[in-house]
Amino acid sequence: MARGRGYAVRDHVAVVRLQLFKPSETFITAQAEQLKRFAPVYVGRTCHGPAPLGRDDVVVLSRGSKLHDFSKAAQLLLLRSARPFLKPLADYHLRLIHAHFAIDGTFALPLAKRLSIPLVTTLHGFDVTRTRQSLIRSGRPALVSAALTMGKFRTQGDLFLCVSKFIRDKALEAGYPDHLLRLHYIGIDTNRLQLRQGAGESGLIVHVARLVEKKGTIYLLRALAQLRERHPDARLAIVGEGPLRPTLEAEAKSLGIADRVTFLGRRPNTEVLDIVRSAALMAVPSVVASNGDAEGLPIVNMEASALGVPVVGFDSAGISEAVEHGKTGFLAPERDVAGLARHVDTLLGNEELRRTMGQAARALAVREFDQTRQTEKLEDIYDDVLRDRVS
Repeated sequence: MARGRGYAVRDHVAVVRLQLFKPSETFITAQAEQLKRFAPVYVGRTCHGPAPLGRDDVVVLSRGSKLHDFSKAAQLLLLRSARPFLKPLADYHLRLIHAHFAIDGTFALPLAKRLSIPLVTTLHGFDVTRTRQSLIRSGRPALVSAALTMGKFRTQGDLFLCVSKFIRDKALEAGYPDHLLRLHYIGIDTNRLQLRQGAGESGLIVHVARLVEKKGTIYLLRALAQLRERHPDARLAIVGEGPLRPTLEAEAKSLGIADRVTFLGRRPNTEVLDIVRSAALMAVPSVVASNGDAEGLPIVNMEASALGVPVVGFDSAGISEAVEHGKTGFLAPERDVAGLARHVDTLLGNEELRRTMGQAARALAVREFDQTRQTEKLEDIYDDVLRDRVS
């Protein structure tokens, strides 16, 4: 009997992420746990958080500081060997591997070849938008190794799923074969994320992001500074951590708005959603970073829409696929601080518009990003790939 939560299953899919269960990547497990005809087995190098409740189908090489596990992890990174995974995966009836991010896909490819099963990889963002040179300059072993083998990976993977049309276009530019690319939205749980009542707290702007260049937080601070006189009650709650936090705190102080900005740090997903639900609007001022890093399609963007919270941001990367300008939110040209401030001003000053846009945003989220529907499509994709392998 194949393993899987104590009941018999026909097929397993190995869900590969080198760093499993990162708090900022709950979308990976949310998708995998929705599978009906396939059972997930989580495969990675290390764990950065707990597995989904009740899920013990987890295969990792390194836990804590155990020397033999560290040795296996090093073997994976340096030799790109599938050997460390073979024995722990032998109990599963694996039909397919689904890797998240191209970096991880390059490490999953030798395993797929050793097991003679297909490899599907979801391309999310930086993994196709950052240049090969920037990955090498990062000095991180996994990124350097992946950059050096990416050419082989692009042609030998069975299928590449793109989280937005923008990412599909960037993948084509990067050399991925057109016939191996398919658009597939990750999806969100629109049943759990119900339309809120009302139009949010007057003046409350929420920004949920890792504090790095591509999130454009500094432009949001500058836009808020332009609204001091027109909206004396305007305040910004920033949820997330990152290397730019000290710089952003200093910027808020220099702009004279430190008393209007609260850096909340990392928060559990349920708390983040409560904060978003209470906001007048969600700000997503993402930009293309200097190293090419760009958004695929931020999950928090879709979650805000499902809750009925209008989004204001820049027309950058894949953002416009989840925001219909003038209907579900507003988009300014990238790095246009005055335009961003103008759109925030419009929504803060019009409660009825926030409510109307929020309802339209909810309809868009249900129509395009419903997780149940998107996961059904994913399992159909798995079937297609498996069928192509035998034909």
